Amino acid sequence: MRKYGLLTVLSLFIITFVGCNQPKDKKESKITQKPNILIIYTDDQGYGDVSALNPEAKFKTPNMDKLANEGVVFTDGHSSDAVCTPSRYSLLTGRYSWRTSLKKGVLRADGPCLIEKGRMTIASMLKTKGYNTAMVGKWHLQMDFAGQPGKDRDWSQPFTDGPIEKGFDYFFGLPASMNFGVLTFLENDRVLDPPVLWTKKKKNTNPRTYKDASPADYRMTPPYQDEKMRGGVEVASSFNDELVLETFANKAVERINRLAQDAKKGTPFFLYVPLTSPHLPHCTHPDFQGRTECGNYGDFMEETDYRVGQVLDALEANGLTENTLVIFSSDNGAETNYTYHRDTYGHYSNLHFKGGKRDIYEGGHRVPFIMRWPKGIKAGSKVNEPVCQVDFLATIADIVGASVPDNAGEDSYSLYPFITNEASKYKSERAVIHHAASGHFAIRQGKWKLNMLRGSGGSFQPTFVEPGEGEASYELYNIENDPGETTNLFFEHPDVVERLKNKISKIIIEGRSTTGEPQEFVKENWEQVTWMKL
Repeated sequence: MRKYGLLTVLSLFIITFVGCNQPKDKKESKITQKPNILIIYTDDQGYGDVSALNPEAKFKTPNMDKLANEGVVFTDGHSSDAVCTPSRYSLLTGRYSWRTSLKKGVLRADGPCLIEKGRMTIASMLKTKGYNTAMVGKWHLQMDFAGQPGKDRDWSQPFTDGPIEKGFDYFFGLPASMNFGVLTFLENDRVLDPPVLWTKKKKNTNPRTYKDASPADYRMTPPYQDEKMRGGVEVASSFNDELVLETFANKAVERINRLAQDAKKGTPFFLYVPLTSPHLPHCTHPDFQGRTECGNYGDFMEETDYRVGQVLDALEANGLTENTLVIFSSDNGAETNYTYHRDTYGHYSNLHFKGGKRDIYEGGHRVPFIMRWPKGIKAGSKVNEPVCQVDFLATIADIVGASVPDNAGEDSYSLYPFITNEASKYKSERAVIHHAASGHFAIRQGKWKLNMLRGSGGSFQPTFVEPGEGEASYELYNIENDPGETTNLFFEHPDVVERLKNKISKIIIEGRSTTGEPQEFVKENWEQVTWMKL
């Protein structure tokens, strides 16, 4: 078994260091009171959409800025994928999603959950350590509803294979994104209002927002129809897209209030809050419309920040801020309409990084990556090492003294050494794997990044371009000197290309990137792995 050691910390607690990510026996945490853990996960938020990270942003995010200023900013932090579903799988399991059957793109709302039965998640791991666990927000890993859309739905039946079966004691939220069904709120394993009507993407005609919206903007708004329509999604009559963020924030605050007394008595909580913003549709609450210099997108981002603040205020009101680890990040970079906001308002959602959502380039997966824990993290810290959201599981395991077996968290490295100012104990030679919507790969190790294709990989349909004579097969960048990925160094450093190609092959073949026994993975239907034979 692979087990994570703890580090010696001289603070308000003492931890015994026995080695990070090494196959040694795990010692119980000596933290006198384990921290509450809150993960806030936004949807399609670029690195430049936090004003603390982008001083030239055309809107303000004071609550996100507060987290950055009072905690640690990982300036080279990445989602595991450039699209939604795979990033969420990796965050919860500590395993790259391309090891599953999902080799490209995203899932829908209805179907078998991508998280395999019996696989450890952050939630199930924390339950073994006595935590109360809850989720409020967007799932998008699929769940099974009774019947088929437009045929024999039975909304009175409980749905299966959802968050409750993956380690969460409580769930309130939506099945997936709002650009496809099912559009209704769920609680635990029940549908609250049957989605017996139908809707689809509609042009944004709100006079307060449409003039300031990008051409890509749309709404999922009434009127709804009785009969199934082409491209339609199932929707409940009570569903209002403008109220989703408010509803999530209120439910998260309610859950914190309910769990606060247990937390003070020694039973901490884990709360996962994956928001639906700023993903399209940019359905800004009326209270926030027309407030910024960045059109409807800026308004939507300011509402998002306000909702984050509501959740943080609930911690403060209950006296829980000091010993709560807050992790804030996004599932991928900004949607492709970031170019409209750049050209129209001068706002750079992806800062100086190339590309956006779906792309293998940095803008597709370099995201806000912040942790705050007043009792355990020095305020105003920065970490410049490449890290990934797969690392959350091992980091949390280190903090609470949980053991992680070989068949769990296969790609998760503990970031705890950075939290305790012992960065030398982090495996700085580790490689981070990036993944595009098309299923193509890149590998990052130190300053070098090798894109295992030519182009962005931003389409869900894989396309292979055979290099002509004298053309580069892949793209090699020195991210330290060229974070905008402007100069391909493929021919200048053939030794680096070969080393990284061998490294990513080893990581794929062994079923893991951490120390431990090789693990099985799904090898079928994998046309994107062009440089090796499985």
